[in-house]
Amino acid sequence: MSGWGEDSVSIRPVTPKTDLTGRPVELRDLDLDTFFRPKRVVVIGASDNRRPNDTMWRKIRAWGERFGAEVIPVNPNRDTVDGVACYRSVLDVPGEIDLAIILVGAAVEMFETVLQVRPKYAVIFAAGFAELGAEGEALQERLEDLVASGSTHLLGPNTNLNAFETFDDDLPGPAIALITQSGHQGRPVFQSQELGVKLSHWAPAGNEADLEFADFVKYFADLETTGAIAAYIEGFKDGRTMMLAADHAARAGVPLVCVKVGRTEEGRSMAKSHTGHLTGSDRVVADVFRQFGVIRVDGLDELTEVSATFCRTTPPERGRAAERRVCIYAISGGTGAHMADLVADAGMHLPDLTARTQRVLREHIPGYLRVSNPVDSGGPPSSDERGIHILRAIVADPEIDMVIVPITGALASISKPLARDIVTVAGETTKPILVVWGSPTWDEVYEQILIPSTVPTFRTFHNCVTAARAWFDHHEFRERYTSPFTKAATRPSKAAREVAHLLEGDGPLAEQDAKAVLAAYGIPVTRDVLCTTPAEATRAAREQFGGGPVVMKIASPDILHKSDLGLVAVGVEGPAAVRRTFEEFTATAAARAKRAQIDGVLVCEQAEPGVECVVGVSRDELFGPVVMFGLGGVFVEVFADVAFRVPPFDKAEALRMIEQTTGSALLRGARGRPKAKVSAVVDVLMKVQRLALDHADRISELDVNPLVVRPDGVVALDALIVRG
Repeated sequence: MSGWGEDSVSIRPVTPKTDLTGRPVELRDLDLDTFFRPKRVVVIGASDNRRPNDTMWRKIRAWGERFGAEVIPVNPNRDTVDGVACYRSVLDVPGEIDLAIILVGAAVEMFETVLQVRPKYAVIFAAGFAELGAEGEALQERLEDLVASGSTHLLGPNTNLNAFETFDDDLPGPAIALITQSGHQGRPVFQSQELGVKLSHWAPAGNEADLEFADFVKYFADLETTGAIAAYIEGFKDGRTMMLAADHAARAGVPLVCVKVGRTEEGRSMAKSHTGHLTGSDRVVADVFRQFGVIRVDGLDELTEVSATFCRTTPPERGRAAERRVCIYAISGGTGAHMADLVADAGMHLPDLTARTQRVLREHIPGYLRVSNPVDSGGPPSSDERGIHILRAIVADPEIDMVIVPITGALASISKPLARDIVTVAGETTKPILVVWGSPTWDEVYEQILIPSTVPTFRTFHNCVTAARAWFDHHEFRERYTSPFTKAATRPSKAAREVAHLLEGDGPLAEQDAKAVLAAYGIPVTRDVLCTTPAEATRAAREQFGGGPVVMKIASPDILHKSDLGLVAVGVEGPAAVRRTFEEFTATAAARAKRAQIDGVLVCEQAEPGVECVVGVSRDELFGPVVMFGLGGVFVEVFADVAFRVPPFDKAEALRMIEQTTGSALLRGARGRPKAKVSAVVDVLMKVQRLALDHADRISELDVNPLVVRPDGVVALDALIVRG
């Protein structure tokens, strides 16, 4: 690049620490204060007579003037822009520059020039990069190389100017910090300020050639003003940095609420064409969110209202979030029944109020109405002086952690005093009171009482219940969360060195070699003997297994689904049966798998029965090695009852992974079955995790199926490892 001299080269920040897979275990440290509150800003392509650049220039200028920044126009064809002296080139601008905003079409070439003046940050507005396919990806790679060569951090390309919005600073309480990969998708959250929802920042990440989701999560989580981080995400630049960002927010106690597209192939395709992001396997993303406490919602209305709920509430007393105890207070029995159904179905509890509370309520509510939970006032008691006493009694009940008040219709004679009482009592308690304004009308009660307050207010029952569940989920997660990155493995284990020779090359291992790898990591496997002749097989059955029934399998790295070809036999007993099975297997394999390498026949112990599970490892395009657990045998493909976790995770998380599956009920002794040793399964998951980390670049697939779980432990009956 022209204009670069030795003294102009700036050293980039130190590379973050990594684990043994080469993935970072800490986020990079950026001074994003300078990005959001720069002292000097240049706008390249500023204009006062050509849309859209004139609109964008004025937006940026107004934004900068709010906090005293100097905003400088750059345009080779202008002497002034809106009366402000204009420079012909960014190279002509004297002094240090904090932020350069590039509005011209030849963005990459202009960024090369910008690098010569070394601003701390730059923004590329233009599209036409990775979202367009191979040609655009190549252009974005060039841009990324330029970023790596200098000291300037870049937002974009294919972004917008939402970072330079002006926010209503007069609204009360903690604020939502917003991250989006589509400017339009963040607009409803931004506009919620008109409903009293406070926002502090908006980071439009775009294609994330440099600055990414994780950078902004870290920055926002560390701000004292942040009550929640809301995000609309199409894909992640890197799965590990996403995990680190969620980990950082979890340790800071800041809720991270996300709309994440890509549940369907259609959604993944559109995300790729919009911002060029890899969306990743949605099943894996969903479980990573669960692993790191990210609250996933579907709609932008949910994103806004769930995030706002966190900004308008305080945490419960320690240990109470897990109880999930809610009281519903309605002015109609039908409304209470409707809401009770939804709350209970979402996994929250509706305990009876204490006898003392019910006696107090009965002083204000007629005897024919319910006061246990839900509480039904019938209407009139909520419209006079009795109303506030009812609310105070409910909130004071020691069995209740949250109150939900659904108001389905705008009957001002009742709703107005009720809303006033709610606002008053909400200011007296730390317990959250959630209100549903179900009326389609915006009358003075909603507009003049509820909106100006800091009471979480919803337009639908669904969003209210979603927010209530998220509130309990987050605070329960926050109390038990321990970061897995504080003790991340940085060196291969002893077992890794012992099995390295087996994992050389590509393709699948033979079953006996795959089991040898498992055994080296301390995972119990069946006793197997590889036999190359019928005589060896009969001798093994007699000498190794006492002549009792054995399992026989063809031994071949090229036949992965042996049972599909009839090459597995269970309960083979006696020399004649062993010999006959051996001969049948070798003949069948020669006829039906002519190109397969046949190592012989495995004669295996016939293990005691138990619950058949599956443990596996796959390589995800975003996250790298992913560990899977589920109900095994033939059922894994039929029911797909599986859970995923991405290393690193601890034993507690491995146990939650198991309990996430429906099939875990069998391990707990469902329908009279003996209880299986779940701790042994946890142990296997931890060892498989270590195996996956040790050989992240060598193992593309691992499948232990079935892993039989019994009251006394576990044993792997079969194993598949694919190298490459």
